[in-house]
Order: sequence, then C-alpha cells, then structure tokens
Amino acid sequence: MGKVTRKRHSADFKARVALEAIRGEHTLAEIGARHGVHPILVVAWKKAAIEGMASTFSRKATAETGTSVAEIDRLHTKIGQLVVERDFLAKASGR
Repeated sequence: MGKVTRKRHSADFKARVALEAIRGEHTLAEIGARHGVHPILVVAWKKAAIEGMASTFSRKATAETGTSVAEIDRLHTKIGQLVVERDFLAKASGR
C-alpha cells in the first residue's frame, strides 16, 4: 500500500470554516461535509478561533510583535555576517 499523507489546510481556509461554524447557520456535520473535513476538525478550528479572538484586542499582542521585529533584525545581521565569513573562507581555500 502507498504512503498516506495528511491534507494540510491553509490558515485562510480554517478561518473561513471556523467563522461559518461560529455563525451557527448550519450544523457542524453540514459544514464539514460541504468543505470536505471531519466535523471534529470544524469544532477544533472554531474553538481555536474563539480563544484567539482575545489576543487580537490585547495590548500584549502588539508588544510581542515589536520584540519579534527586533529578533528578526538581529537574525538578519547574523545571516549577513555568516555569508561574509563563508565567502571569505571559500576564497581562502581556493574554491
């Protein structure tokens, strides 16, 4: 038998399905059948969406974004340094 891989869904797809579940216009089974996913996934995505809403409006989430930008800048600097060192060592070794 061949290798079975799991289907990966995009964040946009999960958000659309979760929003539809939150609206409550259809049952979870109907939503799952329409989108081709198991109703348990619909429940999990709905729960994650509801829990994640609080972070959207908190000030802590914006503070975390600021630290991640600083971290990205630090990593870009390190990458640049490593590229220069690699190029120097490649020339020195005669490649």
